[in-house]
Amino acid sequence: MRSPGRRRSNKRPSRLVVGLGNPGRRYGRTFHNAGFAAVELLARSLGIRLAASGEIEYGVGDAFGVTVLLARPQTYMNRSGLAVAPLYRDYAGSPEDLIVIHDDLDIPLGEVRLKRGGGTGGHNGLRSLQDELGTPAFLRIRVGIGRPPEGIDPADYVLSPVPAEASDLFLGGVASAGEAAREILRDGFDKAMTRWNVRRFEKRPQSADADILLAPGEKSGGSISRKEAKKSDADEV
Repeated sequence: MRSPGRRRSNKRPSRLVVGLGNPGRRYGRTFHNAGFAAVELLARSLGIRLAASGEIEYGVGDAFGVTVLLARPQTYMNRSGLAVAPLYRDYAGSPEDLIVIHDDLDIPLGEVRLKRGGGTGGHNGLRSLQDELGTPAFLRIRVGIGRPPEGIDPADYVLSPVPAEASDLFLGGVASAGEAAREILRDGFDKAMTRWNVRRFEKRPQSADADILLAPGEKSGGSISRKEAKKSDADEV
């Protein structure tokens, strides 16, 4: 992979923000791609161009005096760590230099919580990161997707397209995750965590950028039928 330091900045990255998800059109509208969507919004807000290089899509730029590398693994969720580990070894001075944005079943739909370290909660992307990085101590921005309806398996739920009635809340959570990442880069993790973890959730309006995130197209993912999503999901969860 070409050195990320050459893309959009001449400075060496000192912070990494990684959004977890699955690449390709079939997963673009799913709950499991909250991290992908949040990083895309963050990149737009910071004027950073994301481009694919091998097993990672990434871009480098400046944010509040910090040179940051934004990335989305292209290895599928359960192999995320394989794509992130080389960047982590090259650019992270400590686990706290890595911010991971991911979906979370244990948080109500649309809400965002920040966490330092911890377990995986059954999330295969987090498990892969911990295995490959050798530490669970990285920073997390958790985007709530809520629990599935009764009788629906969680693995099927996270890989299902976000239904129309849940879209506003989901996209509000994605936008909030991007905002939380900006606050971490600007003010530090502890201050941002204090604000976000005590903040009462308010429904956020859907933005024009959020519309683009769920529109058909290879780069952003696009839509897919539930029937298509059932095929070989075990490899991507």
